[in-house]
Amino acid sequence: MNAVDTNVLIYVHDDRDPAKKFAARELVDSLQNGVLLWQVACEYLAATRKLAPQGYTLDDGKQDIDDLRQFWQTALPTWAVFDQSHDVMKRYSLSNWDALLVAACLDAGVQTLYTEDLGAPRSIDGLEIVNPFLVGS
Repeated sequence: MNAVDTNVLIYVHDDRDPAKKFAARELVDSLQNGVLLWQVACEYLAATRKLAPQGYTLDDGKQDIDDLRQFWQTALPTWAVFDQSHDVMKRYSLSNWDALLVAACLDAGVQTLYTEDLGAPRSIDGLEIVNPFLVGS
């Protein structure tokens, strides 16, 4: 299974960086066995405010999440994710939010997380973290 971080979903609609927009759209449109992480869905709605000057609305963001829910499995948070994130945060010196993202992926059985964060490319406890904006990632 595969998941994308909030930044990838934002770039799908961000006209400020055409190269990242193209790469993000290609990835999201072609992603097989996608998992929509609860944290990503919530962060996405908050982050879409950056796109308001481009005419992108909160309703557009909600519709995008609704569309992804039709095609991707949804992974909801549990206390096990919270507990695992604490361990991941300590062992890999990640921020709280990045550790929660990694723990949610591990809990949901995600094998690959696409993000431009977390020092990608790298592997954490078997989770491959890939930066889709780096050539050869």
